[in-house]
Amino acid sequence: MIVKTEAELEGLKKIGKVVANCLQYMSRQVEPGMTTKELDELGGAYLAKYGARSGPILVYDFPGHTCISLNHEAAHGVPSDKKIIRAGDLINIDVSAELNGFFADNGGSFTVPPGRPEDVRLLEATKKALENAIAGVKAGIKLNTIGQRVEQIADEYGYTIIENLGSHGVGKSLHEAPEFIPGYFDSKDDRRLKEGHVITIEPFLSTGAHYVDEVKGDKWTLVTSSPEHRTAQFEHTMVVLKDRALILTIPDPV
Repeated sequence: MIVKTEAELEGLKKIGKVVANCLQYMSRQVEPGMTTKELDELGGAYLAKYGARSGPILVYDFPGHTCISLNHEAAHGVPSDKKIIRAGDLINIDVSAELNGFFADNGGSFTVPPGRPEDVRLLEATKKALENAIAGVKAGIKLNTIGQRVEQIADEYGYTIIENLGSHGVGKSLHEAPEFIPGYFDSKDDRRLKEGHVITIEPFLSTGAHYVDEVKGDKWTLVTSSPEHRTAQFEHTMVVLKDRALILTIPDPV
């Protein structure tokens, strides 16, 4: 989507705030012993309270209001009453939703106290990669600048990048053009960002994995090949301006 009117921008800001506040709310509700389904139901109730509809359900008939991934699960984790959150887990929550015809997407990874030092370091690097990528966004740049700036931080910390997951366009639909923005530098990608483009940036950094695969029989949850390889993700939705990115998914202060 390319934002053309103030009304469109206001619509995006509203849903951006809802998903950001929902993610913040869910992250504060995480407790050892609860199931990912219980956490997901809290998120679904929060979205409904503000008139928003789950993006994964609306667009893909996903079996959950949000995506919740644990430990070596990297993305698209299906909420389940059989998945129990435990102390020390690495958890990722991805919230996307629609309100009045506009979509926004927001994600974050967290440790369930007490967090392992190696997980804390991975989270620090992934968040820094997101911030570094956002800092380079402005109208006219090549899309591969985003992956290049993510790669800079991954290399600095000695982490790998999940290559078959990436950022994407958003706005009037959950996924739209530009349909795949790699989290690594692709020298052959000549696409450029335009003023008004609505995109996500969501780096996936890992302790050794390069790709993820679907869990057999699940059809949704994406995991690394080895449980030893942990992956973290942070994500914002933003509008590309002439000289910077306008982030839409910043939660209200608590």
